[in-house]
Amino acid sequence: MNDKARSAALNLFSILHLAHVAESDIESKLSSIGLSLTKLFALKALADAGEPIALGRLAERLSCVKSNITQLVDRLEADGLVARRPDPRDRRTKLAALTTAGRRACQEAVRMQQEIERDLAHRLSREEAQHLGALLAKMGQPAR
Repeated sequence: MNDKARSAALNLFSILHLAHVAESDIESKLSSIGLSLTKLFALKALADAGEPIALGRLAERLSCVKSNITQLVDRLEADGLVARRPDPRDRRTKLAALTTAGRRACQEAVRMQQEIERDLAHRLSREEAQHLGALLAKMGQPAR
């Protein structure tokens, strides 16, 4: 393995390690309010939709299969964060709707997420943070 390839491999492991550390940190904080990252993704998708959405659409937004969404919505419903409603346009379809408690939990969880992001960003200078943002955006683009 040449030096360039070795450097890229080490950087990949650094990125993966940082992602793991950040994920562990947010999972730990979210658990203090009875949430997980998966639950936050679902609550945020519902909040962003601005209205109740079909479980199939929620599955699409979260890039997962419908059976996983059914189980996730079951857990969120048991927690009082989401309610299932009939779709007035299609009696076969159920909609997932945020409850008031779900909206509050989502807002608190997003606040925690932003706090963690700020903590990470404060380790960098403004210039470094901008450079990192640009690099991450570039890395997230499809290869040419």
